[in-house]
Amino acid sequence: MALTETWIKPEDTATPAALSNNFSFPHSPRLTGRGGGTGLLISNDWKFNPLPSLGINSSFESHSVTVTYPLKIHFVVVYRPPGPLGNFLDELDVLLSTFPEDGTPLVMLGDFNIHLDKPLSADFHTLLASFDLNRVSTTAAHKSGNQLDLIYTRHCSTDHVLVTPLHTSDHFLLTLNLNMVPDTSLTPPHVIFRRNLRSLSPSRLSAMVSSSLASPKLLASFDANSATDTFCSTLTSCLDTVCPLSSRPARTTPSAPWLSDVLREHRSKLRAAERVWHKSKNTTDLNVYQSLLPSFSANVSTAKKTYYHNKINNLSNSRMLFKRFSSLLCPPPPPPASSLIADDFATFFINKIKNISALFSTPQSIKHISQTNIHSFTSFSSLSEAEVSKLILSNHPTTCPLDPIPSHLLQAISPAVVPALTHIINTSLHTGVFPSSFRQARITPLLKKPTLNPTLLENYRPVSLLPFIAKTLERAVFNLVSTFLTQNNLLDSNQSGFRSGHSTETALLSVVEALRLARAESKSSILILLDLSAAFDTVNHQILLSTLLTKGISGTAIQWFESYLSDRSFKVSWRGEVSKSQHLTTGVPQGSVLGPLLFSVYMASLGSVIQKHGFSYHCYADDTQLYLPFHPDDPSVAARISACLTDISCWMKDHHLQLKTELLVVPANPSFHHNFTIKLGTSTTTPSKTARNLGVMIDDQLTFSDHIAKTVRSCRFALFNIKKIRPFLSEHAAQLLVQALVLSRLDYCNALLAGLPASSIKPLQLIQNAAARLIFNEPKRIHVTPLFISLHWLPIAARIKFKALMFAYKTSTGSAPLYLNSLLQTYVPSRRFCK
Repeated sequence: MALTETWIKPEDTATPAALSNNFSFPHSPRLTGRGGGTGLLISNDWKFNPLPSLGINSSFESHSVTVTYPLKIHFVVVYRPPGPLGNFLDELDVLLSTFPEDGTPLVMLGDFNIHLDKPLSADFHTLLASFDLNRVSTTAAHKSGNQLDLIYTRHCSTDHVLVTPLHTSDHFLLTLNLNMVPDTSLTPPHVIFRRNLRSLSPSRLSAMVSSSLASPKLLASFDANSATDTFCSTLTSCLDTVCPLSSRPARTTPSAPWLSDVLREHRSKLRAAERVWHKSKNTTDLNVYQSLLPSFSANVSTAKKTYYHNKINNLSNSRMLFKRFSSLLCPPPPPPASSLIADDFATFFINKIKNISALFSTPQSIKHISQTNIHSFTSFSSLSEAEVSKLILSNHPTTCPLDPIPSHLLQAISPAVVPALTHIINTSLHTGVFPSSFRQARITPLLKKPTLNPTLLENYRPVSLLPFIAKTLERAVFNLVSTFLTQNNLLDSNQSGFRSGHSTETALLSVVEALRLARAESKSSILILLDLSAAFDTVNHQILLSTLLTKGISGTAIQWFESYLSDRSFKVSWRGEVSKSQHLTTGVPQGSVLGPLLFSVYMASLGSVIQKHGFSYHCYADDTQLYLPFHPDDPSVAARISACLTDISCWMKDHHLQLKTELLVVPANPSFHHNFTIKLGTSTTTPSKTARNLGVMIDDQLTFSDHIAKTVRSCRFALFNIKKIRPFLSEHAAQLLVQALVLSRLDYCNALLAGLPASSIKPLQLIQNAAARLIFNEPKRIHVTPLFISLHWLPIAARIKFKALMFAYKTSTGSAPLYLNSLLQTYVPSRRFCK
């Protein structure tokens, strides 16, 4: 039971004692003056931890606890006296930021003295929405008929909400049920295999590989497959010799990475001393234990600082910093408990592809298709050893189980392997044969969301892993083919995926500005998002090869692509076991270097179908957005949309792709409401209020309120995690982490927020303020302007303007995508002055 206005004074111990007869009563009294006070009555059967106060708030009182048994849940009781809001929103933001969004349920309730029907409550609603807090609907809870007592929840549902008048108070009693399910799943132990790579000397491995590889003369007599197999087997045998595999039981919880052998020995002595004291209850034993404790704590603190300093300060790449930070604070969870085995996943994934492919007819062979492009690309040029070495060293060293040796080791011994690898790559390019051992993939199933049922196969996403050497060969081909396609303008100009100078932000900027321009002209707009089911996996090889042929790719080059696509297979790894091999007859490999480029070529002819109906469009990889401005009273819009989607559906069917659509209608002004449905075959589609597009939530009023709230939630979670290790970070390391994990989120597609009112972007500014204070370890009320100056940070509004100006500059200098030119109009003064 949550209580507000307890009127318990700090010196009053009798009342809390009386309330604690059958319950625990953690509470926070008002320190000065009359009234006030908050607390909770908690069953003695429950275990809980009161949360420390963050300081005295000037605008409200609160008390927070975390229940740890029988379920984990946070409770926050709030009492805000009547009157102006003052610093209430800022102080409430600081309080709620202490609760991470890690799936733990949160209940905030109390007497807020805020009238929900007044304009004053708008910012209050926005703040709570940014924390993903949902209000529990109740009737009036005050005798005046107002809803002053409010309940907000996150990650839990409620029912049986009752409001009961009380004779002793002008506030009513609110009761409800919270619906939560305890997590009783247990993960069975499993065995892992590993190599002690820390003890491996790369120079020793390099010398052994150099002496074991086949001679250049012998290697030249091998075809691409034999040379590849010999090369990989030699690398594997050398690694097994110098660093053999060993097995051990997997830990249920990861070991603290900063614990050294010295610290472990010190910890063992400390625990032994603690056990002796607990057993004897002797003062001498207690003194021994207490004498060991400070030195151990100091050593642990020093080890943590050194560990985080070495891990973070040596990284300048934001992507690597993000990955390293996630692995430190958010290690991957153990596999969920279920009876599924690897073959179950393999069968499910292959059947899903077969079921979609079975819906379409077999296309004609590429032998009946002639080249229609005046430009030709018939063969690949040879690569030098220097070019191959650059490819190896410039790639991120991702490693999969199919690699003969870990990728970082391959890079470390690259001088020893570059000659042989150059021969393999050039042999593959000249003969048009992609090595068969590179056509295998290893798939790891990942649960799409932690809240999904882990026993259902459809809740898993296949993550494909490919050999590093195979991706090196793919990158060589990618560089040659993409240069040919770009120089001859054979790629869709409205395709922003995987092109230099293009990004998701430039693609979205083009679409959103078109919607805003239409609204400025008192026109409504329809935005259609095309979603493809298993798009990469259902690409038909014959159609793809014929499309490449029409682009001018023929001869040995088309033979190489045919070899690259044929006879591919995959196995699923799950809990230490590997499934049977499954043969693939469709699709471009996910996780590959060439996959996105080939898919872009595959989709290139869709643009002409869309433009035929007067629609504009933009693509980013397999995400396509169609948009059409129209007059609000135009009666033909629904028919035009249906006709366009019908032709798109036919094109998708001809290209063996399964289509799903999502509609968003942006009215000419907020008072307009377009009530129409779109029929596509036997299905009916109705417009939605919001749509997720390339990581941005777009709403039908273009306020981006849902996107801002989502961004704020993810940033808060990152700040909460950084705060855990802030005592062990230097100021510079903390700044690196905040810039990589928080500012990158605040800056993502922020050009779309240009023109929004200051109240809309205020939640983002609060996050930036909290980030600056965290870097310098400053209290929550200190002014942030000096901190921003020291960090060389612009405030949120200025960062948005800076991004817009940067795009304007790049557009004017020709370094931005061509489709942004229409958004920039050169100013011509109406009056000209003559000298």
